[in-house]
Amino acid sequence: MAYQTTTELIALLHARQVSAVELLDRSIMRIEAHDPTLNAVVVRDFERARAAAREADQALGRGERRPLLGVPMTVKECNNVAGLPTTWGVPGTERLLVNEDAVAVARLKAAGAIVLGKTNVPVLLADWQTYNRIYGATNNPWDLGRTPGGSSGGAAAALAAGYVSLEFGSDLAGSLRAPAHFCGIFAHKPTHGLVPSRGVAPPGTPSLSVEVPVDLAVVGPMARTAGDLELALHVVAGPDEAEAVGYNLVMPPPRHVDLKNFRVFVLDHHPLLPTAGVVRSALGTIADRLGKLGCKMGRTSPLLPDLDLTSRIYGQLLMAFLGADLPRDQYNRLQAAAATLSPDDMSPSAARLRGSVMSHADWIKTDRIRISIAHQWRQFFRDWDVLLCPVMPTPAFLHDHSDINTRRISIDGKEIAYADQALWSSVATLAGLPATAMPIGRSEEGLPIGMQIVGPYLEDRTTIAFAALAEREFGGFCAPPAFEH
Repeated sequence: MAYQTTTELIALLHARQVSAVELLDRSIMRIEAHDPTLNAVVVRDFERARAAAREADQALGRGERRPLLGVPMTVKECNNVAGLPTTWGVPGTERLLVNEDAVAVARLKAAGAIVLGKTNVPVLLADWQTYNRIYGATNNPWDLGRTPGGSSGGAAAALAAGYVSLEFGSDLAGSLRAPAHFCGIFAHKPTHGLVPSRGVAPPGTPSLSVEVPVDLAVVGPMARTAGDLELALHVVAGPDEAEAVGYNLVMPPPRHVDLKNFRVFVLDHHPLLPTAGVVRSALGTIADRLGKLGCKMGRTSPLLPDLDLTSRIYGQLLMAFLGADLPRDQYNRLQAAAATLSPDDMSPSAARLRGSVMSHADWIKTDRIRISIAHQWRQFFRDWDVLLCPVMPTPAFLHDHSDINTRRISIDGKEIAYADQALWSSVATLAGLPATAMPIGRSEEGLPIGMQIVGPYLEDRTTIAFAALAEREFGGFCAPPAFEH
């Protein structure tokens, strides 16, 4: 049962062919067998989970039915779970237990899910690798010498290794999508604000009754099949308690129910970021197969927003957010460095530097450009239903725990700044668009390759439905060879 889907497990539970306690014990046995080498589930809550499983079995025996009743799962360490630490990988915070579940965690539990533990993250969620001084490094199930991605790296590894069928992570710079791509699983970055992020906050941050959505960042589900993403999103989506006073969520249905009816735009080149040939080839193969099925395919459009501008505005807003809590001395150093930039320097690194010391007035001006880009996307998605593009420029790379500010990534022999890898994720993130990541192939080394399916604002069900139909037609998740049994 290691690789059965959440939907399949629910059917078995309803038919009383397996108990919630049995499912939980199987997850725990698999974690204990494999996690010494993988190191994905770093906070374990097995005893409370067993009590919850026993309660779930009693409820099932009474005929009670809830969407996830009796299903074991893990959540990313940055999610508050009452009674457990939330460290974000920051040493010295291990004993700061939280008293209240994050909203999404509370909704998952209310739906009957059994949270058995939390999965590893990089320090402050700020890396596409997953390691910290508290819990150590998490490895990729496809190759233990490589990153599983970040910052939801432990989550993706746990799914790919068959520990659980459902996970819940977060995404600011590809933190759901990059691990999905590196580990060969599915993930969904929801429309910005669709899922409340309250309770996903750095250690020691008070859990407020109301929280305005964090700029650019989202929380969302991860799974091994698109259908499970749909199930989990339905459970957690909707306004937080303050907003629920005034409105309810009514998500539009998928634009199509037949794959051949989709209008599909394919984007495989970025003006500021080289992309490995193996990644573009995998995307091209899917595009060719979609075209043969009858999909309307396109690669050029005058309505496509400027990717160069998108990347620069994203970099500025991202660093404005990340730089808000910088110590004064560090802020002053960055401000002095930004003053030396040439006005003609429009590189991604220059945009990030300018953003880190942006004034509020400059932020407002930059945000207005974002609003205009979002309007362009609305025009674009009148002609197209989904946009397909890479998640990251390469498959999973080797562990590299050197200074993040000096790291480089080699893409088909060309070296780029490590931080530039975020540029593909910015396509959806800047305008708050939904994006579903799914596996589409493997490299010559056997490493997974994924794509992201970007869709119109608030039309999350369209990107997930497209992923489900593509999965049915072309296949999806495959177990890493070392974890098949």
